[in-house]
Amino acid sequence: MFTTLPERFNAYHLKADVRTLLLLQKAIDRGLVKTIGDLYSVLRTFIVKSPELMGPYTRAFYDYFLSIEIKNGEQLHDAVLRSQTFQQWKEQNAGRLEEDMTRKEMANLFLDEVHITHYDIQKVIDGRELWDKDSGDVEDKEQEGNEENSEARPLDRMADYSDLSLEELMQRMEEVLQQQRSNHSGGSHWVGTGGISPYGHGGAAKDGIRVGGSGGGKMARKVMGDANFFPVDLEAILNDNNIDAALASLKGIVEESAQEILDVKATIDKGLERGGLFLPEIKNQTDEKLQVLLFIDNGGYSMHPYIKAVQTLFRKMKTRFAHDLETYYFHNTIYGQVYSDPQRRKAVPIERILSKSPNYHVFFIGDAAMAPYELSNQSMYTYTEMTKHFSKCSWLNPEPLKFWEHTLTIQIIKEIIPMDSLTPAGIEKAVIRMNKNKKNNG
Repeated sequence: MFTTLPERFNAYHLKADVRTLLLLQKAIDRGLVKTIGDLYSVLRTFIVKSPELMGPYTRAFYDYFLSIEIKNGEQLHDAVLRSQTFQQWKEQNAGRLEEDMTRKEMANLFLDEVHITHYDIQKVIDGRELWDKDSGDVEDKEQEGNEENSEARPLDRMADYSDLSLEELMQRMEEVLQQQRSNHSGGSHWVGTGGISPYGHGGAAKDGIRVGGSGGGKMARKVMGDANFFPVDLEAILNDNNIDAALASLKGIVEESAQEILDVKATIDKGLERGGLFLPEIKNQTDEKLQVLLFIDNGGYSMHPYIKAVQTLFRKMKTRFAHDLETYYFHNTIYGQVYSDPQRRKAVPIERILSKSPNYHVFFIGDAAMAPYELSNQSMYTYTEMTKHFSKCSWLNPEPLKFWEHTLTIQIIKEIIPMDSLTPAGIEKAVIRMNKNKKNNG
């Protein structure tokens, strides 16, 4: 994670190295980073050692994390307004932007939300009081959106629903869902994002119900990941909330094998009809069969956040339908061997892998980011041989797509092995391609 951060920040004459990444990972592990505003504040403490570095730091941060380039002498607002990130934010929040807002006011609102931290809660609202004023039969005026969407700082206040029972919350949520016809954000009534509604995600509702997505402050008493309640983000990196969507995509590569078996019942029934002439009746039995080889890069700290989700996904696949799954491990890249244990002590030569049936579906999991010298000729030869033997291969990469072109080893590997993002959408894309290869191979 953030493997290319030092290089990008160094380009702005800032000191950032592996130690910076380790400190950042510790902060994340301790729950100090929950919003991009938290990330800005925490990373600043590691990098900015004197006031004159604040300008370069801000430029580097916006460039790396938001794809906003601030040119020399350019005002921050101008850089924001011409960026694709701002345009996407504007489209996503069109329902809560006031019609008479100037472009600069919209840029300020965007910046407010970028820099908000989970420490910015300034006011606690009585959830019971909000509840009593509300009801479950409010009509969803889809064209007008949520009347509360103009809230400028959706996370600067919190509603406390601890006085309400879970049964009350669940019953009201069902009533609201019967009326809901559109997406909402920033309010206190609908199942949506941000705001202080007791149900939804990304907001500030103590003892509410989190539905889909990530929490605003880990304050929910119940978590529901059901896509029927809230759309699953298929473009998000594999996580607990979208793992079932990824599983649904993986099911698409199940192969069918047919075999002829004796139909005992039909043989008896038709034999009796023939007056005792029993002739064997044959029927086709179709079995679902899936063979998967999974290779996981578990050697570096940058992959740690994703390994558990990957293992959970394929473990779920194993329990949902019968198949042959073999998991192996490597560090950064594969040379002449992989390992059958996570500690990478039990080596398995690549020759043994290549002796397996070519019908296996092969998934490599890794960020493919390493020093160029690590990706040796031997490693590239190994990948080439594996793709020749196994026609159904995909490298699933958790690194954001926008960073792929800036990493040399990613560019090299994806020329050998088809590369997809480690998201439900990326897995679906890989499965579609594998199925095409299956048809082409007969």
